[in-house]
Amino acid sequence: MASVHESLYFNPMMTNGVVHANVFGVKDWVTPYKISVLALLYEMTTSKSMALLERRRLNKLILPLQQGPDLTLEQFLKTVEECSPRTSDAVKFWLFEMADRELKDMENFFATLPNPFSDSEAYKTSVVGLFMRHMLLAYNKLSFSQVYKLHKSLQQYCHSVSPPQRELSTQPSEDMELTTNDDTSAEQMDKDELDAGPLHQSDETRGPLSQKQAEYFLTRQAYLLKNDENKAMKPAKLQDELNNILKFNPDFAEAHYLSYLNSMRVQDIYISTHSLLHYFDRLILSGGEGKSNGDEGYGRSLRYAILNLATLHCRFGHYQQADLALQEAIRIAQEANDHVCLQHCLSWLYTLEQMKGNDSVVLTEDSVKMATHFCLPGTTQGMPPSKLLDALRSTDMMHWKQSLCELIEISLAQTASIWRMYGKSTMARQQAQLLLNMNSLEPVNFGVQQNNTEAFAVALCHLAELHAEQGLYGAVSDIIKHLRQQFPPHTQHSKLWMLCDLKIQFEKAMNDGKYHLAEPHVTAISALNSTEGLYRKAQLLKALNQTSEASKILQRLQRLCEKSKNTEMVIRVMLATAELHWDSSGFATALPLLLQALALAHQHNLQSLASETVLHLSFTQLMLGIPEQALALVQDVLESILAHGALVDKGRALLLAARCQVALAATVPEDDRLTAVEMAVQMLDEAASYFSLLDCKKRLRDVYYLQARLHHTLGNTSQRNKCAMLFRHRDQELPLSGSTVVNHL
Repeated sequence: MASVHESLYFNPMMTNGVVHANVFGVKDWVTPYKISVLALLYEMTTSKSMALLERRRLNKLILPLQQGPDLTLEQFLKTVEECSPRTSDAVKFWLFEMADRELKDMENFFATLPNPFSDSEAYKTSVVGLFMRHMLLAYNKLSFSQVYKLHKSLQQYCHSVSPPQRELSTQPSEDMELTTNDDTSAEQMDKDELDAGPLHQSDETRGPLSQKQAEYFLTRQAYLLKNDENKAMKPAKLQDELNNILKFNPDFAEAHYLSYLNSMRVQDIYISTHSLLHYFDRLILSGGEGKSNGDEGYGRSLRYAILNLATLHCRFGHYQQADLALQEAIRIAQEANDHVCLQHCLSWLYTLEQMKGNDSVVLTEDSVKMATHFCLPGTTQGMPPSKLLDALRSTDMMHWKQSLCELIEISLAQTASIWRMYGKSTMARQQAQLLLNMNSLEPVNFGVQQNNTEAFAVALCHLAELHAEQGLYGAVSDIIKHLRQQFPPHTQHSKLWMLCDLKIQFEKAMNDGKYHLAEPHVTAISALNSTEGLYRKAQLLKALNQTSEASKILQRLQRLCEKSKNTEMVIRVMLATAELHWDSSGFATALPLLLQALALAHQHNLQSLASETVLHLSFTQLMLGIPEQALALVQDVLESILAHGALVDKGRALLLAARCQVALAATVPEDDRLTAVEMAVQMLDEAASYFSLLDCKKRLRDVYYLQARLHHTLGNTSQRNKCAMLFRHRDQELPLSGSTVVNHL
């Protein structure tokens, strides 16, 4: 192999049987694979009897064959054979004619190639014409010794497959009737074959890619990493190919950036930082005067590269380095007057302050002011839903007018999340379905639809949780299976569905009373999200009657959530703490905590949590002997819960309403009392249907107990005995559940 110093003087060099010129200055060179492509183009140009469908298929193959990495002869012939078997045989015949004969036969082949400037099908401005011209120029620059080496490498390339059995028939083939428009060979080549070739060769036999091949390879892999990571190359194989590109061209800045993205897939802090810093260096070298301003090109890339470095340090918990990188990105963005980049920087400053546990209210206010001034989306905590949704609608109109597909997807996912936060499950489901059924506004490249981004993962997770709330575990299983296929465990968005699946499994185990199955889920949830893990651990300890340990965890969790401004979790922690007060210090001590939680829920417009808090207040008042107030509170939120609540919330609300009805029946005349009891029985029947769908054994046991008592009061002996038997079966399944008196919500 010639040295790099020789190549700098544009002297042709030989690398592993590949004749090429300086890889830093020449865009293309001649290889045995490209001779095969030239033979295919020659056959397509000279053959006049080729069927229309075959020609169409081959035309769609030309661009990926020219731009993709070199294939082995077996892969190349197989790809061509799928489009036109006769053409594949003809190309194989031409290649073996050149390889098995003398050097002058290869020379004659290049001499007979159509001239791009003549009246042939290969016009000088076409893709085929430019490719043939590059190959002719590169071949004509070779010395005799290099042509000899090229011929030897062609012989090795051809002898990797069996030679043709007989000479190609020169009889013209009959025209094929065009009976179908189905044409999937080019797409199959684009998806599968271009990943083959040098990627399956050893490092000792792999040569450098040309500039066009390298650019096509990087563009393809970056697109797949962004839109469908599952279809991209595996991290180890992609890194090997990037190392091969950088070995021949260390100043290829885009290759360093793709190496950074690939390293982030496997959470490799060293290689990701190393690649990003190299990207800075190469970008500065190629940036002319080294200025950081400008809306496009080098200046914009440098700004966002520094922002990427800051996000990298944020992800790995390097807060000081992240802060320094953010300050540098802000300085450069201010010089370039890039308000969008400044907004991103301010958002990451807010995230960084939250990760450090500091108060970030001022940064939030500044972010909202900038978003309002520059028509960018932004919210504040506690903003009325009408104003927030109106602001989102205004930004959505701009996104649709400009056909900003990614921002539209993100906006729909955010809207679904906001509706769920507000407790409107129907609207959240509608937004998620709208996103999943939306046709992409971007062109489909490399056979990838725009359905593998983070927004789609979030929408599918919302749908999985909403189906689980309604007891549709079969549909949940299908959604999780689809998520596992689209976002395998090694991909960057896989943690979303993993956490979603674990939370659903935990809730299902808790509903079934199988606490031993819920315990390992707590450990797995904690590994993905420490806050959710602590909350689930407290729930499990409370169910196991370990109140002191649960109380300690809840107190710790409340301090953490108040510090990080996690209002939803703060309210949930308050409700769980109030339930501990019911079992220990009495119902009256839980009232101040519940009133505080209700005020927080109303302040932040969290309707679902507000309804749940009202149920807790109603139950507390019932236990304190105020059934009138308890029933009034339940009736205030019953409609909302039945419309948007989960099955468990619907059942709890109806069960509580029935108990309030029974408590009030003791103070009314006999006729009204029987009517109230019958109404309570109907409510319990509906509550039992909800709990049955979720298989909530403990709650079903309570319902059957109350039904047996009420049927006994009404004189329904058969119904009483049936409910008593069901109660006994459930009570035997839950031997450690305690007293038969219903003393919980």
